[in-house]
Amino acid sequence: MLRIYEPENLMEGELLQSMLASEGIEAHLVGRHLLGGTGELPIFGLLGLQVDNDQAEYARSLITAYNAALPLSGDEPESFPGTLVC
Repeated sequence: MLRIYEPENLMEGELLQSMLASEGIEAHLVGRHLLGGTGELPIFGLLGLQVDNDQAEYARSLITAYNAALPLSGDEPESFPGTLVC
């Protein structure tokens, strides 16, 4: 298992874990249970996504593409021009 990415927070980690699973990559989000110790533990580097060695390169490329993605123009509702409402 290789640690391929350190998400900023639990939400990002779970989102990326689900995205990788949809592409057939089993990813493990390590450190999620350490978040309750914030204040006692350092706040950086607790979370990490790990995948099998043979899937690491493909998983990294998917995460890089995901982080570089931009919203499609025209996805904004007409009542909020210039604002993407999720």
